[in-house]
Amino acid sequence: MNTYNNTLNNKNLEKKQLLMAIQAIPASQDFIWDGKDDDERPVTPSEFSIAMKKRGRPAGSKKELVSLRLDKSVLEAFRASGKGWQSRINQVLK
Repeated sequence: MNTYNNTLNNKNLEKKQLLMAIQAIPASQDFIWDGKDDDERPVTPSEFSIAMKKRGRPAGSKKELVSLRLDKSVLEAFRASGKGWQSRINQVLK
């Protein structure tokens, strides 16, 4: 039991020392990777661009953007049917 308590006390001291070291770092200083833990390594710009979620329509999509004038009542009816009303208009026009 003493060994366990000593370990806890040592961990608490280490945490305090770590917090003091972190607080001593100026806010303007950049992060410097120590090369030990790969999870702490900063992401490179190329890795960041690969990981970014791609926006917009998928590349293989065969849909085309058009401007279309519809009667107000038709548009209100489709909008009232909920999310995906534009896709439902597409289905009706097929």
